[in-house]
Amino acid sequence: MEKEIKSSAIVYDESKIKTLSSLDHIRLRTGMYIGRLGDGSNVDDGIYILLKEVIDNGIDEFIMGFGKQIVVEIKDTMVKVRDFGRGIPLGKIIDCVSIINTGAKYNDEVFQFSVGLNGVGTKAVNALSSKFRVVAYREGKFAEAVFERGTLLSQKTGKSSQPDGTLVEFVPDEQIFGEYEFNPDFVEQRIWNYAYLNSGLSLEFNGKLYSSRKGLYDLLSEEVGSDLLYDIIHYKGKQLEFSVTHTNNYGENYFSYVNGQYTSAGGAHLSAFREGILKGVNEYYKKNYSGIDARDGIAGAIAIKLMNPVFESQTKNKLGNTDIRGWIVQEVKAAIIDFLMKNTISADKLSNKIISNEKLRKELNDVKKGAREAAKKISLKIPNLKDCKFHLGDVNKKSAPTTIFLTEGQSASGSMISARDVYSQAIFSLRGKVLNVYGKKRTEIYKNEELYNLMMALGIENGVEGLRYDRIVIATDADFDGFHIRNLLLTFFLNFFEDTIISGHLYILETPLFRVRNKVETIYCYNASERDTAKERLRGPEITRFKGLGEISPKEFGQFIGRDIRLVPVSVRAIHDIRTTLEFYMGKNTPERRQFIMENLI
Repeated sequence: MEKEIKSSAIVYDESKIKTLSSLDHIRLRTGMYIGRLGDGSNVDDGIYILLKEVIDNGIDEFIMGFGKQIVVEIKDTMVKVRDFGRGIPLGKIIDCVSIINTGAKYNDEVFQFSVGLNGVGTKAVNALSSKFRVVAYREGKFAEAVFERGTLLSQKTGKSSQPDGTLVEFVPDEQIFGEYEFNPDFVEQRIWNYAYLNSGLSLEFNGKLYSSRKGLYDLLSEEVGSDLLYDIIHYKGKQLEFSVTHTNNYGENYFSYVNGQYTSAGGAHLSAFREGILKGVNEYYKKNYSGIDARDGIAGAIAIKLMNPVFESQTKNKLGNTDIRGWIVQEVKAAIIDFLMKNTISADKLSNKIISNEKLRKELNDVKKGAREAAKKISLKIPNLKDCKFHLGDVNKKSAPTTIFLTEGQSASGSMISARDVYSQAIFSLRGKVLNVYGKKRTEIYKNEELYNLMMALGIENGVEGLRYDRIVIATDADFDGFHIRNLLLTFFLNFFEDTIISGHLYILETPLFRVRNKVETIYCYNASERDTAKERLRGPEITRFKGLGEISPKEFGQFIGRDIRLVPVSVRAIHDIRTTLEFYMGKNTPERRQFIMENLI
């Protein structure tokens, strides 16, 4: 009987079919258009995507030869972007910012190498902004339109003395994004990327000027600093520009772009770039070096321009045009050979680096073999790993990202193991302080049982491609020992597996320091300021200071690794900063470090 009532209550007929306007669809299905939301604490949060979509229009104008300046201003939540290109045609200004699939970027005569090919970008900004104003200036006239959450409020036209171009002002909607804040460091890094990719373009952000004369040469020089083994190889053609060198770091580090868009997941152009480097090296030296030996320690940047780029999604993080491989490989190969022929000193240094990589790899293989045999004798399973059912790349996994928590000791692990989602959350329990690997060879991993087991649990022995989890989360106590263990783990990843950080997989877990409660309500606080606010709010509160993760009960812990999880992404601003920072904090004791500790010890 009950089943019959439920079935009859659910009516599926014509009345249930809805047609949303394009702007309503953007607000309802925001992730399809800008990826994630976020509060501005992550470089990939939606508010920065909105900013990018607007700036991209000015960049497209510059690429086509119109407008050499873009001015960006951010004050609190208000964003202003002014370019000096041709300006949106005055009679189409409303359509261009409010009707999807409207624009000139489908016309190859007007835009040959545009990022925004689907006519969605500025419309998404309009729909997701509580206030949106656009003004186009053309030939002494202007047209203005003002919107609220995609709905037109007012429009006007008239004469103007302003130079040609477009002004866009917007405030990201708190109904969509919640409370948020723009991080000027994230914005500045984006502005620098625009400058590097568009030599000759002048950008201004909150009064500060940004420009680059040598393009990707300047980008790599800034990222690598003095930690390069030979002069940067720089090539700039009609559709391809790249820079490349080798450093003392492990692995491969690349910055790849298509029509000015940073492709964090690489794609066909990056694969062809890597192949072209190897072919050029082998042809010049008349050798048959492996890709691992030729590219270990490499740092490179590549930017290409395509008329019809095919991206995986609206966020455009990976290029799918497989037909571009041939010409990129040949152009990169020829440029590498040309540089090495003209720079014999650099060629000798590169040869020594490859030979050193080859020697280290063979030494590493011998150590790997011994480590694997020893591991087999100990156990077929990885000690201290409580694995989850699904892993990165599994087609049948739940929608939640797979996560592995790196915890200190069995005490902290106990609560997490009881509270975790066994389908998507794994726990790796460390025995305590791990080995400080700063300045050590990669072979040390295979000689240290705990670090070896950690590497194998993560699946990163041969690079980030084998990573078994979406997120690696360092979960240590908020005390001096916990911070020390965190630094040791960060050193491990930065020294040997930096690609896990660059590709956005490493995080630090934030857990509450205080619990403030009375008989009616419980508030968890992450700092002393939140504690004091909660103390004033509750009548007769009991205050508990959590000294370690093990003191939080499994029942409480579930929310802190579940619906209320707070993760701080670990990011790398510049490659050259890593070695300097690690040497100071994790290298040999120096008078400078001792003085720093004395001044900052609490």
